[in-house]
Amino acid sequence: MKHFALMAATAAAALTLAGCGQQSGGTAGGTRDQIRAVGSSTVYPFATAVAEMFVQGNPGMKSPIIESTGTGGGMKLFCAGVGAQHPDIEDASRRMKKSEFEDCQKNGVKDIIEIQIGVDGLAFAEAKNGPGLKLTPKIVYEALAANPYGKGPNKAETWKDVDPSLPATPISVFGPPSTSGTRDSLAELILTKGCETDPAMKALKEKDEKEFKATCTRIREDGKYVDSGENDNLIVQKLGANPNALGVFGYSFLEENKDTLKDVTINGVEATYETVSTGTYPGARPLYIYVKKAHMTAIPGLQAFLNTFAANWDPNGALTKRGMVAAPEDVRKASVETVKSLAVLDGSKLK
Repeated sequence: MKHFALMAATAAAALTLAGCGQQSGGTAGGTRDQIRAVGSSTVYPFATAVAEMFVQGNPGMKSPIIESTGTGGGMKLFCAGVGAQHPDIEDASRRMKKSEFEDCQKNGVKDIIEIQIGVDGLAFAEAKNGPGLKLTPKIVYEALAANPYGKGPNKAETWKDVDPSLPATPISVFGPPSTSGTRDSLAELILTKGCETDPAMKALKEKDEKEFKATCTRIREDGKYVDSGENDNLIVQKLGANPNALGVFGYSFLEENKDTLKDVTINGVEATYETVSTGTYPGARPLYIYVKKAHMTAIPGLQAFLNTFAANWDPNGALTKRGMVAAPEDVRKASVETVKSLAVLDGSKLK
């Protein structure tokens, strides 16, 4: 009887989802009895861990499909519409942008649930036998910007060219692509902060924000920065083969590979669980998932999947054992309430 009830609920949900696609003007044409999430490579290992626990706690349910597309790429898929052919969840290593929210609205994705699941650090690392770099946002900006302070193409070849206190090691950085939320965090938390050390850049921000953004966040394309795709483990491997190189990725990947990598401090602060959780580390950032409310009753198990997330994001939870940093208590309480109430995002405060 229980098996029959589950099958009946699945069939009803599938019909509801097909209706969602038709109402939104999509061509859903099919049904789906399996949760699908896309997005951040940083959130990916945590989402897959939740998927494993979800299956263990819900016998008979199919394992959710979790895809690592990068936050930006995932947002495009998530915001494309409502219905069986569109994902239910977007994993994000930054907050949704106003432009993305507007794209969602335009495509019929009206009610979006925003849940902060934890905190992460934008880590900088090198091989154990690396040069021992000590960086600041200003140094990182001057090493990686395409046009530092708007004064012409970046010609720095070594770290010593940027700052005399650093070794004459060639600048070589393996980092995330433009579709990644980690790249957005690099731009917002590090490059922009470094750029703003020049008073002229603060003046430019007030005068021409578009030009300011281009000057402060566009990364050089002469081979000093290597776009390493959405697979952060690949960056870890490349650092092993290139001991003079620097890698940029989520804190959890540094934590998981402490046997082969060492932290590169930013402003003298190491990326640790404590510094990331308290926000004293300059690269600390929130992690989110976004969920379509229209899919909540249509996709079997979606509420249970969110409940599984909420049950495991505490400081002593299973996700912190996988390398995620727990959000502050007030944030966790607010997120638990959102999982229960399914309150939708007010996009008016997005940037």
